[in-house]
Amino acid sequence: MRILIVEDDPNLNRQLHEALIGAGYVVDRAFDGDEGHFLGDTEPYDAIVLDVGLPKLDGISVLERWRRDGRLMPVLILTARDRWSDKVAGIDAGADDYVTKPFHIEEVLARVRALIRRAAGHASSDINCGPLRLDTKASKATVNGTALKLTSHEYRLLAYLMHHKDEIVSRTELIEHLYDQDFDRDSNTIEVFVGRLRRKIGVDLIETVRGLGYRMRDETAGT
Repeated sequence: MRILIVEDDPNLNRQLHEALIGAGYVVDRAFDGDEGHFLGDTEPYDAIVLDVGLPKLDGISVLERWRRDGRLMPVLILTARDRWSDKVAGIDAGADDYVTKPFHIEEVLARVRALIRRAAGHASSDINCGPLRLDTKASKATVNGTALKLTSHEYRLLAYLMHHKDEIVSRTELIEHLYDQDFDRDSNTIEVFVGRLRRKIGVDLIETVRGLGYRMRDETAGT
């Protein structure tokens, strides 16, 4: 899962960056509205954390432009506690949720998880696929109750496929959502990680759809 942080305060930007990376996300950062708008308009993100009070272009204007251009990614806005008008303006502009400053980082993480889940059609923090269970809150996966030992790349790949289970996901889409903008992307690495995941899961859940990509099959669907 790939997240964009648009926050001009260097310390807060860094804290959010470290917390989101620690939670298993790939994270890009911007420090003003112009840069944030450009990244959100040109890169595919699973969620965006957007400050309202930004230099060059304010957060509400950034959000309005994204929505006007048809960008549908979930957006969590950050507002000052005494600026209720920012909350109203943000929601009206197309924000999906908001957090008031000062806040606990854990609250931001929880709200980001919820936005990503809802965008993919999941209500619970646990996503199940047959004997495979993904705990998005703890960033862990188990098979029949046994924890899987996954690298950060393997976890991100598994999480993306499970959030989009029963959907065909192309290699290009996986690359765009699993690596940040500065990463040297190679589509062959996806095949390597899929092979590793299959061996670790030990259950035939990841299907290769020839010429199209991969699909996580939910064995419990329809039962």
